[in-house]
Amino acid sequence: MNTDPAHFPLNAWYAAAYDVEVGRALFPRTVCQQKLVLYRQTDGRVAALEDACWHRLLPLSMGRLEGDEVVCGYHGLVFNAEGRCTHMPSQETLNPSACVRRFPVAERHRFIWVWPGDPALADESLIPDLHWNHDPAWAGDGKMIRVKCDYRLVIDNLMDLTHETFVHGSSIGNRAVAEAPFVATHGDRTATVTRWMENIEAPPFWAGQLRQARGHQGPVDRWQIIRFEAPCTVAIDVGVAPTGTGAPQGDRSQGVNGIVLNTITPETGNSCLYFWAFARNYCLDEQRLTHQLREGVAGIFREDELVLEAQQKAIEEHPDHKFYNLNIDAGAMWARRLIDKMVDAERGTPGAGSSVIPIRRAG
Repeated sequence: MNTDPAHFPLNAWYAAAYDVEVGRALFPRTVCQQKLVLYRQTDGRVAALEDACWHRLLPLSMGRLEGDEVVCGYHGLVFNAEGRCTHMPSQETLNPSACVRRFPVAERHRFIWVWPGDPALADESLIPDLHWNHDPAWAGDGKMIRVKCDYRLVIDNLMDLTHETFVHGSSIGNRAVAEAPFVATHGDRTATVTRWMENIEAPPFWAGQLRQARGHQGPVDRWQIIRFEAPCTVAIDVGVAPTGTGAPQGDRSQGVNGIVLNTITPETGNSCLYFWAFARNYCLDEQRLTHQLREGVAGIFREDELVLEAQQKAIEEHPDHKFYNLNIDAGAMWARRLIDKMVDAERGTPGAGSSVIPIRRAG
């Protein structure tokens, strides 16, 4: 396991906020160890600037917004949305070097995305696909959690859902998850783990959803299809359907289907911003259910947060400990390889940052 405290690529899109978080006020946020200040301009577009005044480095977020420009709260220098200083008190001539860095920014899938790397490479087609978050055929909502751990630990957690059996046994987990076979595949930027559990008893959460939406009680076929997109986005296709109704063959019409959306933004080497949402394709007009599901999933993720922060603390206390992987870690291993590939490409040192560890087979 590579414990490099800054092991993340910069040439990538990272979620900095939910779209509703950024308005006509200065909004500070740290992304990949870079402090930013975000705000909406009068035309609705979001600007993202370095959160440090050119003059004496006071965070610009401590200043104020005037029109589309930021006024530093220390000496009153004014910066436009491009980061260029447009006014210096007590002098007519502006120092031509007076500017702060502007970061490429985009708004998509209910998130504000920023590109902390080379702005010339900021291709919006590379924004991860999380369309379920605004697709009218789906309903849902989510939150953001600040987790005190390396962002890769969250990805490890999402790529191996066998932990549901032990961490979330009262809601979404049961023994079938830990024992079911799975298939792990990968591409140039993606890794996928597919697991089907047929003719099983549904865990409490899914039993309740299927009963409420379809009126079914009894054995189910359950699926988990986890798709990682480098460097930090995981979309998980989950659901259950009455056993024998054709879900494994592609007909999910008699079941209930959800997509767990996750994108994790490194904040520092040992903290991250975990953006998540749960979208469903049933009972679309029931806002009460949307609220219930959001709060229920928040409780489930709180259980993960406690585990991940304890794991991070233990890693810091045992920096020389050697980690080994089991078969269940295959998806997480591929995700880490893809992250390493991006980081190594930026540093120009192929293979130098590899966090790949040979599998130690269970049993």
